[in-house]
Amino acid sequence: MSLPRSSMNMMGFAVCCLCCDEPDVAGSERCRLCIASHAKTRERLSTQATSKADRLAREFVTMLANPIDYNEDSTHGEMMIHYSTLIDAHQGKAPAKTIEEIIAVFEKQKNKKQRSLIRDVANNNEWHDVELSAEQREKMLAKITGERPKHMPTWEELLSEVEKLLEGDEG
Repeated sequence: MSLPRSSMNMMGFAVCCLCCDEPDVAGSERCRLCIASHAKTRERLSTQATSKADRLAREFVTMLANPIDYNEDSTHGEMMIHYSTLIDAHQGKAPAKTIEEIIAVFEKQKNKKQRSLIRDVANNNEWHDVELSAEQREKMLAKITGERPKHMPTWEELLSEVEKLLEGDEG
């Protein structure tokens, strides 16, 4: 087994290095040949798919780049689990063995904040976590629509109005 070369890792082919039987010598002839071959493959796959074979090759490359997402695949799931295990072992992650470890892994994943570039940029708004008062909302609405804010009754005013209506019905 060889450690993944950074270029192979960036192309999504780290698994190929982890399955390699060549001695772990960076810059060896075999490494250069593999990197060149895989770079050509990635380049070819970046063009428009013209056949079923092209689409299948793209699917396989996608699976290799992130095997954990395909461990439920009916055909390739077993291999994807093997690849995921190789990658995890290389990254120092040991699989959970006890129920407590499994629960801890699930809790960690549940509490992990989902990152989204679009959401992160949108949430840089200074008003993101600010709760405006009714008066501030009305002023802002007036600025947007150009109209004077109308008087919006409070809950107390509405309830007293309902009580007056109910008293009028009784009397």
